[in-house]
Amino acid sequence: MQDLLTTISKLRRPRLLIRAARIAAQDYRRDARLPRLLGYGMVPRSGPALIKLMEMEAEMNARRTGGDASYSVAEHVEILSAVMGETQLLRAQADAMIERARFT
Repeated sequence: MQDLLTTISKLRRPRLLIRAARIAAQDYRRDARLPRLLGYGMVPRSGPALIKLMEMEAEMNARRTGGDASYSVAEHVEILSAVMGETQLLRAQADAMIERARFT
């Protein structure tokens, strides 16, 4: 889990793209967004969802940097905001586990 969070913290993307994703992440609802991005069915836990989202984001960034005509800024922002939302959930879960371990 820590390696995943470290990987995410090292992501470098254009400032405007990150700013737009942060704004979108404020209203993040995983039950609505993840099925649309990952496919309908059971919504995976935060870790597996985050891994899949990171793969999608890397592909989207490759399109952006390669000048691919199929690149969509809106889709990239949506994926990045989902990454941010899932990261917040994963960090909260990690903090809760640490807190529980402290009291047992």
